[in-house]
Amino acid sequence: MENKTRVRFAPSPTGELHVGNARTALFNWMFARHEGGRFILRIEDTDESRSDSAYQTSLLEDLKWLGLTWDEGPDIGGDYGPYRQSERLDLYEAHLKKLVDADLVYPCYCTEDELEEERQTLILAKRMPRYLGKCRNLGAGEREALAASGRKPSYRFKVPQTTIEFHDLIRGPMRFEGEAMGDFIIVRSNGMPAYNFAVVIDDHRMSVTHVIRGEDHLSNTALQIMLYRAFGFEEPTFAHHCLILGRDHAKLGKRHGSVSVGEFRRQGFLPEALVNYLGLLGSSFAGGREILSRDEMIEAFSLSRASKSGAVFDEDKLRWLNAAYIRNAATDNLLRRLEPFLRAAGYRPETLDTAWLTNVLETVKGELTTLAEIGDHIDLFFDERYSLSKEAERLLASPGAREVIGAFDEYLQRGEGDPGDIYAAAIRHAKEKSGVRGRDLFMPVRAALTGKLKGPELDRIFVALGVDSVRKRLAQVKKTLSI
Repeated sequence: MENKTRVRFAPSPTGELHVGNARTALFNWMFARHEGGRFILRIEDTDESRSDSAYQTSLLEDLKWLGLTWDEGPDIGGDYGPYRQSERLDLYEAHLKKLVDADLVYPCYCTEDELEEERQTLILAKRMPRYLGKCRNLGAGEREALAASGRKPSYRFKVPQTTIEFHDLIRGPMRFEGEAMGDFIIVRSNGMPAYNFAVVIDDHRMSVTHVIRGEDHLSNTALQIMLYRAFGFEEPTFAHHCLILGRDHAKLGKRHGSVSVGEFRRQGFLPEALVNYLGLLGSSFAGGREILSRDEMIEAFSLSRASKSGAVFDEDKLRWLNAAYIRNAATDNLLRRLEPFLRAAGYRPETLDTAWLTNVLETVKGELTTLAEIGDHIDLFFDERYSLSKEAERLLASPGAREVIGAFDEYLQRGEGDPGDIYAAAIRHAKEKSGVRGRDLFMPVRAALTGKLKGPELDRIFVALGVDSVRKRLAQVKKTLSI
């Protein structure tokens, strides 16, 4: 028998998917999978001035890239559709009529300027900004006159002067006083439903059992519970997780750097690393583990371990996780993912020998933090891109380095056989002839072979380059430095 647990993620297509919203999607997805329930994707696109179909497309692509697959949604349908709010307008209109007939709402003719003036007056008086009910008790004649003047009304819900209480699965008992809230808009003057109105109808009609979202929706929950009770609907269970913060402990925004899934995707982060990191933010797993598979995260997920305090987004920690995932990834799988980044770096993967490229990737993947860095790490394997950095040139100019390079090259001129064996023998020869060891032995060789002072293990670089390429580079170094 199917579990009745049903959760939803309901983004608005007004921009790229923010990592904070992605974490909300992840929490809902993990909860549904942990409980054996259903994960629903609903698009809240009633804000016509800001919604964009291109953003809707990118939202779906980013969620799929993250691997957060849904069981019902705008692209796959389901028994509770349609799954775009713009296709549910008749439903909202019918529910508005129910509230009008029950005298639970009223038309409001206040303009934006009038509402802003009222708001500023309350702020100056050090009172909580809220609608004071100017249009609540208008007579029929007054309403007719305002309508005749060309004003189109919005509809406001009559907030009862009662206490709204509910139990939050993360925050515990919550309490809001109705007298502190103004009558709120449920349908705008353009006929479009407001967020709190539409979401209550949709969540009820879609049989949503649990609403898991950010703490910035706590005050909305009180308003929504009023509507649930006005309609006689059963209320879902609520859980409000903490927000993601920047290093300054303010809500994470563009001033903090990359904040969208698309940005991290373009920078070459792996989806499994980003999902792992978002799962750790504001939550915890048994044993303090930090690297977990999706299945392990699903099995261990619990709202009871979700933090009430804000979670600081640490991009350095994300980069550390991403590097670990790259390092541990199967090379053939990683090679496929690297293709667009190789092209961006000016390479044509289809023209490169697959076995050779696989060997190169095995050599450098431990150096990568993101996939987008691949160009900086494989250029040393292409003779046409080889050049000495200023640091490498300065190191090689010293007498000790010159002696090491001369001895290393001396052996290469006569060495034959397996490249790995040749490298080991050439190092031994350089060590014996120069009398140096450790850093003083290996750094000159690294600088000469790669033109850099840092990089992967030298023996692997030597094998990937091949003896002929190494000989050419040493000849160039000797010519440049007159060795």
